[in-house]
Order: sequence, then structure tokens, then C-alpha cells
Amino acid sequence: MLPLLIRLAVIALIIYVFYKAIRYITDPKRKLDEAYEKGQYYFYDDVKNVRKNFFISYKGALFEGEKYLGTTKDAFEVVTIFVGARDAATLQGFTKRDFEYLQQEILLNYPSAKINWKQPIEKLMRNTSSE
Repeated sequence: MLPLLIRLAVIALIIYVFYKAIRYITDPKRKLDEAYEKGQYYFYDDVKNVRKNFFISYKGALFEGEKYLGTTKDAFEVVTIFVGARDAATLQGFTKRDFEYLQQEILLNYPSAKINWKQPIEKLMRNTSSE
């Protein structure tokens, strides 16, 4: 009887460790952190939860977007988004084209939204002079 219980406990432990490993590998927050460290693009968002902010890792900078719900012609949707950088010092080397790319990526998920940039990005985006 005791050997059978030990075998069951070992099998349960193996299943638990396997489950935790899969959960760790597929965790989107971990993927965001990894993309941020490597300077890659990653969009982390819970589209179903309007109250949660989204995060974008791009070229070594981390951006946070605040979503606000409103009405459109047919439904309630995210209509306003405020996006800002977590650390303004990481924006060195960014161009207006980079922010336009980020804006297009956000609009893929929230087509009805008006995107507002926080300072200092807002000043660059308002500047209408050619590059």
C-alpha cells in the first residue's frame, strides 16, 4: 500500500511541475520583460479588461497606455488612450516615425480610439515640421 501512495505522490508532483513549467513559458508578463531586456517589440494587453493598462516594449523603451471606455455609434468601446514612456531617458534616438508605428499598432487593437501622448512625446508629435 505504501509503495502505491509514493508512486501516486511522485506522479502528482511530476504533473504539477510540468503544469507550472508550461504556465511559466506561456506567461505574457514574462514575455514582456524578456522583450524589454532584449530591446524588442512586444504588446502586452488584456483586451477584455478595460481597467487594466497595456504595455508596449519597443527599442529598449517601455510604454504604458491607459484605456478609457466611451460610446461610439453602435457600442461601448475604448475611445481614448493616453500613452507615455515609463522612463523618458530611454526615448533617446526615437523619431516621430517610431511613435507613428506604435500608434498604428495600438489602433489595430482599438480602432475607435483617439491616442494622446504624454510629455515629452506629445511635443514631438505636435511638431508638424518635416524631418
